[in-house]
This record gives sequence, C-alpha cells and structure tokens, in this order.
Amino acid sequence: MNSDQYMQVGYLVVLAVVLISYLYIKGRGRMREMLRHAASWVLIFVCVLIGVGLWFDGREPGMPQHSVFAEEGRIEVPRARDGHYHLTLQINGVAVPMIVDTGASDLVLSRSDAERVGLLEKDLIFAGRANTANGQVTTAHVRLEQVRLGEIEDQFVPAIVNGGEMQRSLLGMSYLSRFSRIEIAENRLVLVR
Repeated sequence: MNSDQYMQVGYLVVLAVVLISYLYIKGRGRMREMLRHAASWVLIFVCVLIGVGLWFDGREPGMPQHSVFAEEGRIEVPRARDGHYHLTLQINGVAVPMIVDTGASDLVLSRSDAERVGLLEKDLIFAGRANTANGQVTTAHVRLEQVRLGEIEDQFVPAIVNGGEMQRSLLGMSYLSRFSRIEIAENRLVLVR
C-alpha cells in the first residue's frame, strides 16, 4: 500500500469511529434500536465502498497492459493511475515489469530483476557510479542476451544493474532510442519501430 491508500483507510476508520460513537451515544438504553441503526449504517458503508471500487475498476486498470501491433511494429501503452507508463519486457525469457523513464539514460535493472534474468550479483562488477533522485549509487554494466517486447526482439542489449535500492526497473533511452518514433498523446505512449 502506498501513502495515499493509508490515508484513505485512515479516513474511513475515523469516519466509522465517529458513526459508531454517535450511534452509541444516541442509542443508550435502546440497544435493539441502536443495533438496527448500526446495521443500516454498516450496510450503507459497504455499498458505498463496493460502488467506489467498481467505479474505479471499470474506468481505468491499475496496471495497464500494452498492446503490440506486430505487423506495424507498433506498441501502444495506456498511462496508469500513477501517471507512469508500464511495460513488461521478456529478458532472457523472464517477464520483467518496467517503468518507462525518458529521463533515464539506460535500461536499468534492479538487483532482484537482474538476478531473476540470470545475472548473479557475485558475477557483477559494480565499478560505475550514477546520480539518482536518491543520491549516488554504484552500477554494473551488462549485456542482456535477449530482450523481447511483444514480437519485437533484440539481442545483446546494453543495460545497467543498479547497486542501490529500486522498487521497479526502468526502461530508459538506450532502449527507447531503438524505436524510430516515440509519441505521447491522449494518455497513451506509442512506440514505432
């Protein structure tokens, strides 16, 4: 859960406490009537939560999938609720979720993703340095044997393994520059080979 979700849950808990307190104070001495009112409020509360959940789930997916048009060499990606564009690359046959980051110079793997695709940390040489939003980190230069995005496949793709903490790997400009066109319009990222 992120901080916004914790705040939403906290708000709902405070609201529930206020409602329960009100019902308790109002219903002292009339326990049966108080329980009936409490059940009504709980039912209303649950219906509202279900309605809000269905509204947001129907409007926009939490983690959008990309559409690949192989005959056209085109990939379309809807923008996620978090404001980013997410793609899943197949690296050495392993699915690796990534955030598209045009501000990143390289394709950057987290240590855990690097290990999942067969790049063992004991074999990496963290001799490089990079300045990130979280400060300076060590990096290891690698070549990925196979990178696949839908039907588009590349071999021996240069990448970086970040020695610092990363929640998700980044798809930066060293990979994006392989496309002849990168366009962002109407909340969609379009990549054309």
